[in-house]
Formats: sequence, structure tokens, C-alpha cells
Amino acid sequence: MFFDTGYLVYVLPAIILAMFAQAKVSSTFNKYSKVNNHRGITGADVAKKILNLYGISDVTVEKVSGNLTDHFDPKSKVIRLSDSVYSSTSVAALGVAAHETGHAIQHNKGYMPIRLRNAVLPVASIGSNIAFPLVILGIIFSFSTLVNFGIILFSAVVLFQIITLPVEFNASRRAISVLEEQYILTDDELGGAKKVLSAAAMTYVAATIVALGNLLRLLSLARRND
Repeated sequence: MFFDTGYLVYVLPAIILAMFAQAKVSSTFNKYSKVNNHRGITGADVAKKILNLYGISDVTVEKVSGNLTDHFDPKSKVIRLSDSVYSSTSVAALGVAAHETGHAIQHNKGYMPIRLRNAVLPVASIGSNIAFPLVILGIIFSFSTLVNFGIILFSAVVLFQIITLPVEFNASRRAISVLEEQYILTDDELGGAKKVLSAAAMTYVAATIVALGNLLRLLSLARRND
């Protein structure tokens, strides 16, 4: 009943795109993880340097296990860098470390899109977990209010993904800018870092398209069962 043409038309192509984007970021990171920067500094060094440059003294840098598990935790005020970034001197590692530090700068400066994203996050978290079950139950029991509520909740997921795009793009722009202005990377090395961050950005674009595809499928199911 629920595996319909809407899935094939709206969701499956988006999932294929997301898989391609993920493969692209992995291959690009792996390529430039083999290119070391001329100064021999590590991802952790760069993160700490940028924090000092912006006068951010309440954020620490830690190592976290895994591959491409790098993130900034605003609650703990910790930049967590993965094994392949923290101690690495590769161009890829420096790009990723600078990007995550960009998020710390955003929080420090009260960057509006990240404040909006944090505001939407609680509803989006709920929507990602229960929106589909609510819509399906609403269709089964012909309860349109439940269907509409599920769609509204999932719309918050889409909104969260859309707001995430400028947040991620801005963090990458900040990263490239500081790596260039502080002469941390040469022009050739900077090109590699840009390619890594551009590939990573495509995963967020793909995630947004997947969310939009799922929302269109929910709307299609709701119309079909009116």
C-alpha cells in the first residue's frame, strides 16, 4: 500500500544522488589525505590556531574515533576531530578541521542561520522519528488530521535541512578564507581543501533533496487517500 510510484519518482532518485555524493566525498577526502601541507601542521593545530585568532578561549579540541566523524558540539563547546584529521598533516585534514572550527566561530558570533537551525532542531528530531508512522496510521484509519499533523512534522525536517545548507556553506567559506589569509596552505594546497569541502557540501544538498522527496511522497499518499 505504501510502496507506490511516489517512492520511485520522488525518493529513489534522491537516495541514489545521496549515495553518489557520499561516495564522492569519501574518494575526494581519501585523495587529498595523501597530500601533506608544506608547513607540516596537523588538523588539531589548525583548529587551535583559528580559535586563538578569533579570540575564542572557551572551546577545546579533542580527538574522536571513526572516519569523517568530525563535528562541533556547541553544548560541550568542543571541536571533535576524527582519527584521520586530528593528527594528520594532510590538506584534506586541514580543510575539515578549519570547517568545523568555522562552526565554532558561527556560534561565537551568533550567526543567525545556525540560531534558526537550533530552534527548528527539536521539532525536526520528532518529525524524523514519528512523521511517517503518523501519516500511515492516519491513512489506515482515514483520520486526515493525523495525516496532516504528520506532514507538518516532516515539513520541519525539510526546513531543518534547508537551513543547514547556508550554515555548512558559510563554515566552508570561513575555513577557506582563513586558510588562505593566514598562509596556512599554498594556492595548490588550497585547491585540494576546496575540493574536499565542496564534495562534503554536496552531501548536505543531497540530504535536503532526499527530505524534499520524502515530503512529496507523503503529500502524494495523502492526496491519493483523500
